Amino acid sequence: MSTYKEINGTAIEALSADPPNPQDGQVWYRTDLGTFKTQKQSVLGAWATGGTLNNGRYYLAGSGTQTSSLVFGGNGPLSSTESYNGTSWTELNDLTSERRRMGSAGADNTSSLAFGGEQPGDTISTVTESWNGTNWTEVNDLNTARMDLTGAGIQTAALAIAGRTTPPPLGPVANTESWNGTNWTEVNDLNNARMQLAAAGTQTSAVAFAGGPGPRVYTETWNGTNWTEVNDLNNAKNQLGGAGTNSTAALSVGGTPYTETESWNGTNWTLVGSLNTNRRNLTGTGTETAALAVGGEPSPETEEFNAPAAVTETITLE
Repeated sequence: MSTYKEINGTAIEALSADPPNPQDGQVWYRTDLGTFKTQKQSVLGAWATGGTLNNGRYYLAGSGTQTSSLVFGGNGPLSSTESYNGTSWTELNDLTSERRRMGSAGADNTSSLAFGGEQPGDTISTVTESWNGTNWTEVNDLNTARMDLTGAGIQTAALAIAGRTTPPPLGPVANTESWNGTNWTEVNDLNNARMQLAAAGTQTSAVAFAGGPGPRVYTETWNGTNWTEVNDLNNAKNQLGGAGTNSTAALSVGGTPYTETESWNGTNWTLVGSLNTNRRNLTGTGTETAALAVGGEPSPETEEFNAPAAVTETITLE
């Protein structure tokens, strides 16, 4: 029988900690744990630590990609805006209106839309602001004031989805509004009124999922005209983040009560790699295969999701 060294050209290393950059297929022995470990590719994806926010917060909103994201608002401070370049966060000019629990849409860190939310004094907002890469500018308001809503799309073609119209614990709504770059227009409602939900996709191809009050499993897809109920999440959750490109490709990220990540393929949800840190009231950006989880309770950290991804696993000897 051939030995590991004969097959791979090197012996198994005995280490007191995992190597910093293991190669795919590499095996090592952890002397402190008394276990063998290996590096492998996981088709389910994995989360890794990214840059830390300058202002740790929750109830924030965000948009963009894994390497070009913008986050804004939230508890601490309410008007803060930060940009991510794939490595670190940079503070930029503040929102013109202090808010948390907003909806958002946008393609990258130079173009975003912030709408609705809760202003100081428990005031529910209709305010919409547009970001040009340098400053926020107030534009035309939502038709229905609400907080704990979600959004999908880009700066000039967005959806504002559900939320609530009165302070907690009352008031979940099913309202959907469509933004054409100038005005909001009321369109067809969700089938299930919800708040603290997440969404992903575009103005004409979106998916909305989870929500409250109380964690829910609902999933609905949008074709530009109507919402259709489709297969549920594996586990009920709210206060979560979302990422994705259209109604057939999305990611459900964290929330109450899980660190879970679920991936949507247009038909079913599949459990994939879990967050490293349990968090709720976070925001998600990016795509279903390259996403960010940003902020939330209790963490100011950013995590980066990639699928497939290299993961370290313990080898079980039988």
